[in-house]
Amino acid sequence: MVKGGREFFRERYAQLGGEIVDIDIPKTLRVNTLVISAKALVERLSALGVVLERVPFTRDGYRVVKSKFSLGAITEFLLGLYYLQEAAAQLPVEVLDPKPGELILDCGAAPGGKTTQMAALMENKGTIISYELKEHRIPSLLMNLERCRVGNATVFKGDSALAKGLNVQFDKVLLDAPCAGNYLSEKEWFEKRDYDGVLRSSAIQKRMLKNAVDCLKQEGVLIYSTCSLEPEENELNMQWALENLPVRLEKVNLKVGDSALTDVFGQKLDSSIALCKRLWPHKTGTEGFFIAKLVRI
Repeated sequence: MVKGGREFFRERYAQLGGEIVDIDIPKTLRVNTLVISAKALVERLSALGVVLERVPFTRDGYRVVKSKFSLGAITEFLLGLYYLQEAAAQLPVEVLDPKPGELILDCGAAPGGKTTQMAALMENKGTIISYELKEHRIPSLLMNLERCRVGNATVFKGDSALAKGLNVQFDKVLLDAPCAGNYLSEKEWFEKRDYDGVLRSSAIQKRMLKNAVDCLKQEGVLIYSTCSLEPEENELNMQWALENLPVRLEKVNLKVGDSALTDVFGQKLDSSIALCKRLWPHKTGTEGFFIAKLVRI
């Protein structure tokens, strides 16, 4: 029997304290502070009839309340004044808190939302080494880096595991891991996803976690995130990391989201996993997300 479908996942989420609520996620953008201030962008778009509303739990995010045209097809977008980026997707980089001058590894960078966000927070100072495994996604990544005027990122085609061959230790690593996604991330998600697929994603994520930690300097920070709601890709991966890798978990300081689960289907997990954040769409009004902050010890 295939473990999948809406009812299968509904029952799972109920056991985890969640539920399935089909909500409309508002369109959001992130101000590209490399190019323009938030105040100036709001004024400029307001003159075009675009109404924006601050997303209170983000640093540079705004909801698009009203617009008569696509914000992905106007001059201001092409000039890189902003990046169209879902609110929850802006949070992993905020937790990573990249600083000017740091050396950062970006695992799985395309299409570039988080890469451009890191560059902005770094003020284009320091270095971002970005890996992208899928060749067909690299053109969009390069285009967005150029459009947003990123000057401190170098892109490599290939698995991020290749970063170990550079023989450097990174200050920070962003691992926004490939995952099963969530029911708001694509149409007919319930028909396309099943439990076996979740387990396959979890195995890939464990490999990527190990490789990322290997590249970190002592006391370096790794942010692990997924847009999945499945504990096998989130809390259970953190349990595995604590048991198998030289890491500890630190608190994810965000104004949104629940503490991560420490009891998954009757399995008791390390209490420090509660320091991670789990975003349920029906509570946050965003896509589902999980964010963890690991420090190499």
